[in-house]
Amino acid sequence: MVGVSRKLAASLRVTTILAIAGAIWANAAFSPLPIDAKADLLVAEKGQRRLLAYSHGRLLRAYPVSLGRDPIGAKERQGDRRTPEGRYVIDGHNPASSFHRALHVSYPSVADAARAHAGGYDPGGEIMVHGIHNGLGWIGRAQRFVDWTVGCIAVTDPEIEELYRIVPDGTPIEIRP
Repeated sequence: MVGVSRKLAASLRVTTILAIAGAIWANAAFSPLPIDAKADLLVAEKGQRRLLAYSHGRLLRAYPVSLGRDPIGAKERQGDRRTPEGRYVIDGHNPASSFHRALHVSYPSVADAARAHAGGYDPGGEIMVHGIHNGLGWIGRAQRFVDWTVGCIAVTDPEIEELYRIVPDGTPIEIRP
């Protein structure tokens, strides 16, 4: 019986150490861009699961992302859990989002809306680049292991803080397959 207790205690220690190490990794320090940095283009590469921020053709930073739960293909309709593809604009900042800050993407475009109307369905909307759901920020980088949004582009809370600061309204965002 003593041998079983020792094995259980050792297993609990290892599990605790791994959990602590995972929490530290998920919330590792983030080194922000300079305060005067401004992006003039965002490019989301869905297949690579990354969002690139550019200024005058120079890459400022690449952010790993999570996408809609069904990430293959372009968004067609409300509820399809896909992230759109195409050229849009960041047309608003939402400090009161249910996700830690959000940048609104101008989806649906006129073409997206016309295609949906012709097909007889709602194109959906409210596509954002956002942080983690309020109250769950401790998940940190671990959120990247799964595509969990309903069509948005998700980054960590420190990353959306930076994007919120460096991306002015009117910034183009190109979302590629």
